[in-house]
Amino acid sequence: MNTVIIKYNAGNVRSVMYALDRLGVNYSYTDSEEEIRGADKVIFPGVGEASSAMAYLKEKRLDRLIPSLRQPVLGTCVGMQLMCRYSEEGDTRCMGIFDVDVRRFPQQEGFKVPHMGWNSIFDYRTPLTGELPENAYVYFVHSYMAPVCEHTVATCDYIVPFSALLQKDNFYAAQFHCEISGDAGQKILERFLKL
Repeated sequence: MNTVIIKYNAGNVRSVMYALDRLGVNYSYTDSEEEIRGADKVIFPGVGEASSAMAYLKEKRLDRLIPSLRQPVLGTCVGMQLMCRYSEEGDTRCMGIFDVDVRRFPQQEGFKVPHMGWNSIFDYRTPLTGELPENAYVYFVHSYMAPVCEHTVATCDYIVPFSALLQKDNFYAAQFHCEISGDAGQKILERFLKL
């Protein structure tokens, strides 16, 4: 199996590489259109700010390539948000794979933003969660979120309910960091790699 991690201007991907190493997966880290198109599985991770990451995608024409892919694609954190239609972070028009706008968490007394740490997910409707117990805990770090929408296949609740996992056709996306979410995150990665 040929797995690619998309290389773009979005933070540290070492933890994703370590997670794939633990699973014994061969992968490449690239922004080459040929290599990405030729991969069996594509992972689109991200840590960072939406507008600068999107600018880099446009510079490399990855903003057109990613939505055209036909193999299974998994976006995580900022990667997931860039797969949505629009982000309030930096007033950013994104790729529009998922027809939902990313919003900043509303302010509410007693709740800190960013949402950081372990939280449970529920209401699963995706093959990626096939081996998970209901209310599995995963690790989040984010100030912006995709509201619950037609593409939501798992939900989390922090200030408001929001999309923990999105799915449409061959595109899957997690707001949390699968690669540092313990057994639950590892099972989700394993299920994605077996699609």
